[in-house]
This record gives sequence, structure tokens and C-alpha cells, in this order.
Amino acid sequence: MTQKLSPPSQGKSGVNYFLDGFGLIRRKGLRTFVFIPLMINLLLFAAVIYVAVGQLDVLFNWMNAQLPEYLSWLNFLLWPLAVTTMLVMLAFVFSSVMNWLAAPFNGLLAEKVEQLLTGKPMNTGSGMDVVKDLPRILGREWIKLKYYLPRALVFLLLFLVPMVGQTLAPILWFLFSAWMMAIQYCDYPFDNHKVSFKDMRFALNQTRGSSFSFGATVTLFSMIPVVNFIVMPVAICGATAMWVDKYREAYRNPLVSPE
Repeated sequence: MTQKLSPPSQGKSGVNYFLDGFGLIRRKGLRTFVFIPLMINLLLFAAVIYVAVGQLDVLFNWMNAQLPEYLSWLNFLLWPLAVTTMLVMLAFVFSSVMNWLAAPFNGLLAEKVEQLLTGKPMNTGSGMDVVKDLPRILGREWIKLKYYLPRALVFLLLFLVPMVGQTLAPILWFLFSAWMMAIQYCDYPFDNHKVSFKDMRFALNQTRGSSFSFGATVTLFSMIPVVNFIVMPVAICGATAMWVDKYREAYRNPLVSPE
């Protein structure tokens, strides 16, 4: 493994970088790369919600046929609960699926943001080169998923521990989510330069304060209805700006070794 230089320290916080993303997504030259994954996101989410609500309707019609008439008032109680549960579950599953579907577009967006911020063109290929690179891009998403799942399971199991677990679990889950958001979105500019997943985590760990504040801000904004639809491109733009300021000089010409 080639020894990497520690990323240079910068005073700007992760919160500032994320907020910068709102301005970057409106910049000329980036709007197309923001619009395409955003529309895919909206259309797929609308289709999934339409199908899910239809299935809920079938389920409640069946349930009403089984219940006596004097319990029909349960509909007014169970419908909001069922819809809320469905939305929470879909948001979790859908965000994971979207990271896979939008990965090639996200990498392109990070590339264009870096080019805009530095004024230096990257060694980009044709559209066919992007298609040929899909196995590697999806492989990177798989690496992130393998890193996430066992750790997420441990933190979720903490919720089952009486008293202590139920007190600490929400805090630990939020911190873990913040770390994963930093990994998820900062990974795109790192991956564009073929920096390994292990080295990317090392770099983020070296700047823990900005990494956690960036990830925590992404997590909080992801909880806001409607705004959460544009969090992905905003976070990619902000993460790329953070890459340019904090890591690019140390990692732009890495000697890549196998993971």
C-alpha cells in the first residue's frame, strides 16, 4: 500500500460545504447533470408510491371484509399509521436503490463540479467509456454496502437492549448515519481519481470534524420532506468542493494499489 500524505487542514466546516452545494447545483454547466438523476429520482419514487398505496388499498379492503362493522372506525386509525410506516421504509430502501441507479450520474456530476471549481479539465472519456466503467462503479457501491450492513445491524440491535441501549442507540445511530453520509457522497470525487475505498475512509477520518458535520447536515436535510429530493445532488456538489479544498492536492495523482 502506497503511503498517502495527510490531507491539508482547512478551517471551513462540513456544514458550509453542504450549504455551498445549493449554490453549485444552480451553476451553468452543472444543471443537466443535476436534472437527470433528480428526474429519475422523482419518477421512480412516484411510481413506487403509486404501487405501494394501491397495495395498501387492497390490504385494507381485505381487512374490512374480515372485521365486523362496529370496528370500521379502525380505518381512520390504521391508515395514517400504515402510510407513515410505508413512507419511512420506502425512504430507506429507495435511497439505497437510488445510490445504485444514480451512481454513474453522480460520478459525472462530481467530475463536472471539480472541473468547474479548479478550472482544470479531468481526463474524461466518451459516453461509451462510462458504460464500460459501470462494473467498477457498481462494484464500488457494493463495497460501500458491505461496509454499511454489518455495522448498521449492530447499531439496530442496540435498540433492543433495555434502558441503556434504548437511550444510547438513537444517538449512536445518528452518528453512524452521519459518518455513512460522508462516506457515501465524498466517495464520488475520490473514486473519480481511483483512490481506494480504504484510503478514502482514512482521509475522512483524518478530518473527522468536517466529515461528521458534513454527514450530520446531510442526514438532517434528508429528513425534511420535499427538500430530501434534492439532497443527493446538493451533497455531491458540497462533497466535491470539500475534496477540492481538503484532499485533492494529496490524492490527485495516487499510485493505486489493489484493495
